[in-house]
Amino acid sequence: MSHRRQDESQATRWQVPFFTIWTGQQLSLIGSMLTGFALVWWLTRSTGSATVLATASLVQTLPRILLGPFAGALVDRWNRRRVMLVADSVIALSTAVLAYLFWMEALRVWHVYVVMTVGAIGGTFHWPAMSASTSLMVPKQHLARVAGINQTMNGVLSIISPPLGALLISVLPLHGVMTVDVVTAAFAIVPLFFVHVPQPERRVAAGAARPTLWADMREGFDYVWSWAGLRRVMLIAAVLNFLLNPAGSLTPLLVTEHFSRSAPDLALLQSLWGGGAVLGGLLLSVWGGFRRRILTSMLGLVGMGAGALFLGLAPAGVFWMGLAGMALLGIMNPIANGPIHAIFQSVIEPDMQGRAFTLISTACGAMAPVGMAIAGPVSDALGIQSWFVIGGVACVVMAVYGVCSPALMGIEDNHRAQRDGTSGTPAGVQADVSA
Repeated sequence: MSHRRQDESQATRWQVPFFTIWTGQQLSLIGSMLTGFALVWWLTRSTGSATVLATASLVQTLPRILLGPFAGALVDRWNRRRVMLVADSVIALSTAVLAYLFWMEALRVWHVYVVMTVGAIGGTFHWPAMSASTSLMVPKQHLARVAGINQTMNGVLSIISPPLGALLISVLPLHGVMTVDVVTAAFAIVPLFFVHVPQPERRVAAGAARPTLWADMREGFDYVWSWAGLRRVMLIAAVLNFLLNPAGSLTPLLVTEHFSRSAPDLALLQSLWGGGAVLGGLLLSVWGGFRRRILTSMLGLVGMGAGALFLGLAPAGVFWMGLAGMALLGIMNPIANGPIHAIFQSVIEPDMQGRAFTLISTACGAMAPVGMAIAGPVSDALGIQSWFVIGGVACVVMAVYGVCSPALMGIEDNHRAQRDGTSGTPAGVQADVSA
């Protein structure tokens, strides 16, 4: 009996340190999203320029695409707790400078660009460090549930952040909103001084010199590319980011031009996505998915395809069908994404996770702007609904392709062969297999 109590104690011992850091990070994320809302509102009111807003979006996206591979290699070389600590601190400091400029009424548009860029660079380092640390702090059997909790929080934040941001800018000056972000950042920074974050062991041959940064980057690329199952996941994720990210940006036109509805209906549609994401995340966190987690993701892809097809095929007078489709998309998004990220965390070697995560994120993220550049002309030529139909069909096709791929279905079974190089068929966050 004493051995059983000891095992139970060891099984739950991870929860306090992990959720201490996790809770602080979530509070900081709320502050960051409020700041983002306030900055976009200020840019909109101050300039009224679509070019300014597009540039703001660009400076937040490019660092992840351009610096991702370098950041991943450095995260695998450095102490991950310190990476998170420095990243959070630099972001908080830049926000404090922004608050001061607002207070002095000296803010210019280029100041906002600089702070957004700093935040994006910090996030490019912070995300792989946190994701890779999670795999060492959380037992493998609980990774899918933690991923479900993360997906739930994403849905909750997508619901509460816009109205909360609107409320704050109505009762506080903008420098006050920035100050809220700095205060919430402290909840993320302080625990990192006290909580132990495990570090992976580096694989370096006895007597060999430490590899260069370029050698680490090349090793990470070779690791990902030689892994057949991982290549297939990247292909699926890239295709779906190419198709479904633009679909999100086309939703306002779908509501106004096809359904002939107004702003409240658009808000309802978007809220249903957030509510669905919360429900799907809770379902995944309780259920945990199938024993073979890749099957859970493929089921989620089929569900996302059905949701996109509902949106794309809904007649103009049947708005409820579009609402049902958007809710289904929200529910199935965590079901598709959560298990994939849990798989990566459990089967990618800990000392490779920083490089692998950022390479996957970079490859998938680079497809989104390409899809946005193509989606507009295609939708103008074939109709707004066409892009949703194309995305829905692609989801189902990719799911069928995944189930029929032995390398992908075996991604959880033969990852040790990938590490040891003993198999002729090598196999195996946030890569996102959705928009």
